Amino acid sequence: MSVQPNPHSVPRNLRVGVSIFVRKGEQSVWENGIYQNCIFLVMLLMRSPLVEATYLVAGGGDGSPEDARNFLADSPVPLIDMDEAAATLDVMIEMSAQLAREWVVAFRERGGKIVSMRVGNDYVIDIERMIFDKSHGLLFTAAPYHEVWTLPEYENTCVPYYASTFRCPVRVMPHLWSPVMLEREAARLPEGLSFGYQPGRRRWRAGLFEPNICMVKTSFIPLLTCEAAHRANPDMIEKVWAYNTFHMKEHVSFNGFVRSLDIVKHGLSSFEGRFPFCRVVSEHVDVVVSHHWENAQNYVYYEALYGGYPLIHNSHLIGDCGYRYHGFDCEEGGRALQRAFAGHDTHVDAYRRTANAFLRGLDPEHDDNVRIYSDALAALYERE
Repeated sequence: MSVQPNPHSVPRNLRVGVSIFVRKGEQSVWENGIYQNCIFLVMLLMRSPLVEATYLVAGGGDGSPEDARNFLADSPVPLIDMDEAAATLDVMIEMSAQLAREWVVAFRERGGKIVSMRVGNDYVIDIERMIFDKSHGLLFTAAPYHEVWTLPEYENTCVPYYASTFRCPVRVMPHLWSPVMLEREAARLPEGLSFGYQPGRRRWRAGLFEPNICMVKTSFIPLLTCEAAHRANPDMIEKVWAYNTFHMKEHVSFNGFVRSLDIVKHGLSSFEGRFPFCRVVSEHVDVVVSHHWENAQNYVYYEALYGGYPLIHNSHLIGDCGYRYHGFDCEEGGRALQRAFAGHDTHVDAYRRTANAFLRGLDPEHDDNVRIYSDALAALYERE
């Protein structure tokens, strides 16, 4: 239940930091969604009437603010180190870089407020890493957070998990996205390439972008979705680009699975590494085929919708956008792909209008989002 702050007890002119993982060497905001999430959150905080100054805080890795000069060249706020954060901030939001317990304790003792913003499916990630002896993910350090913030997509799996393990209130917050970073990337495309769906192709090239590093987002259902559509209409698919699968190509089970598919037997598939979404769809992709398991809000969805690309998906959290199938039903997914192929070019303008209306609600500068995050900041002081 939302706590309504007492306006007389809420300080203004807050200095708020958001932690971001910085390592030595090359780093890109496109490596994973959490870096973009950090940027979108500071964009919002800059609009909050409670916030005087906003910072990204370099932590977690072996890098310094100097190492992040290129990585965060487009950041709208300055980057500071942990020492400066300890001396400067009123509120620290742990996000991309986990904070040491000792730092959190000292910051609280000085009067600072600490929030852990969880934007990954930590329940699934933690269970997989414990069961399969993988490198650790979230560590429970008994750090005394004031609140945990998370996203609607994790309300089912993670909210009770966080409440029990962190032993503090958990608040579900809006997912944020803006096209600003995508547009900057699109402006850097090589001459002759442009971001955005181009109608009129006789056969479609499908792009699959699941990371394949955790159960929540894998390429298996998208591959079977393309397979179902190809079996129903062999003249529909020109190519299936399965990105983020290169590391699995030699795995015996994965190899056996894909070799059973007609889209592989007929030479239509290619298994690739990780590339920036904007670049590859501009050159190689007409339709994005996706799947999630308890991870229904993804930047790839938003980027595809913003570009007008047909999105085949099973998300219940993106309104009426795209072409939806349900659960793990790859046969229904195949029918959704066929439906998109048959009608997308005819209805692309209406598709874009629906998508743009939805995407506006994700904007970090949208008044509702600024209000909700500002209320959450205010509530940190209400409990005193």
